[in-house]
Amino acid sequence: MLYLVINLLLAAIPSLALVVYFYRKDAQRREPPRLIWKVFLAGFLAVIPAALVEQLFGAFGAEFAEPLRDLIRAFLVAGLVEEGTKLIVVRTFVYRRAEFDEVADGIVYTITAGLGFALFENLLYSFGSPEVLLMRGFTAVPLHAVSAGIMGYYVGRSKFGERRLFGRGLFFAVLIHGSYDWLLFSGSWYITLVLPLLFVCLRVLQRLYRRALAADRAEGRS
Repeated sequence: MLYLVINLLLAAIPSLALVVYFYRKDAQRREPPRLIWKVFLAGFLAVIPAALVEQLFGAFGAEFAEPLRDLIRAFLVAGLVEEGTKLIVVRTFVYRRAEFDEVADGIVYTITAGLGFALFENLLYSFGSPEVLLMRGFTAVPLHAVSAGIMGYYVGRSKFGERRLFGRGLFFAVLIHGSYDWLLFSGSWYITLVLPLLFVCLRVLQRLYRRALAADRAEGRS
C-alpha cells in the first residue's frame, strides 16, 4: 500500500507543481484559479478520447516496416493526436472566454491542458517502477508542458488578430513531441539527446513568453 501511495505521489507532484509554477509566472494579470483547474481537468480527461484515436492510428502504423512505423508512432500517433487534443481542449473550454484577454494567456492555458494530460499518463505508470515515474517527472511531464506552451504562444496570437497561426503552433508542438518520442523509440544513444531537446525547447518557450508579455504591454492588454 505504501508503495502505491509513493508511486501516486511521484505521478502527481510533477504536473501539479508545474501548474502552480506557470500560474505564478503569469504575474501581469493572473487567470481565475477555477478556470485554470477546469482546463487542467479537461486536459486530464482528454486522454481518454486521445487514447482511442491513438489505437486507430497505431493499428494503421503497424502495417509498415520498423523505421517508418516508429516515425508514424512518434509524429502521428503520439505527436499529432496528443497535441491536437490539447489544442481542442483550449479551443473548446477557454478560447472564447473573456478571461482569455492576453497573448500570454494562450501559453498559460495550453500548458495547463498539457499538464493535465501528463498527469493522467503518469497515473497509468503508477503500478510500475518508481524509477520510471521519476524519469518521467524530469522528461515526459516537462515535454508536455513545453510543447503545449510553444503551441500556446501561437494560440494567443491567433486570439488577437493573427487567425492563421493555429496550424503553425500545432506544427511546432507535433515536431517537438514527435522528435522526443522518436528519440525514445530509437533505443540507441539517441536517447541521450532528449535532455538537450527539452532544454532548447524550454529556452524557446521562455523567449516566446517574454515576447507575449511585451506584446500585451504594447497593446495595453496588461
